Amino acid sequence: MSVNTSPRALLTSCFVLLTLLSCALCAPLSAVMRRDVWVPTITSPTSDSTWTVGKSFLVTWDTSSKPAQVTNPNGEIYLRLGDETQSSPIASGFALTDGQIEVTIPSDTTPDQYRVVLFGDSGNWSDQFPIDAAS
Repeated sequence: MSVNTSPRALLTSCFVLLTLLSCALCAPLSAVMRRDVWVPTITSPTSDSTWTVGKSFLVTWDTSSKPAQVTNPNGEIYLRLGDETQSSPIASGFALTDGQIEVTIPSDTTPDQYRVVLFGDSGNWSDQFPIDAAS
């Protein structure tokens, strides 16, 4: 059996391969491949809040816009100072659907203006608020 290696045959083969590839890339994603992104709004703390080093506070977020399936249902809470998110979470392993978690401000936190960052399905920030020194 001989293989046709004429320029026309090679060009036709390339055209067929590119056509099949473009059809595969244009096919709709299956339900398994679809991903949601849920960014619940943090409702507490707000800019009116004042937290204190070493004390415990409640972080809350709105769960009313939750999609039917949350891709990553496990949450983590971090403190953010300026452009830097702290490397260690102050809370982790909770369900995003809970809508709240109690956190304790670590004793080595420098008093300043912070934000709370909620990670899970997505990352979102609270308003900026002060964390004061322990009294």
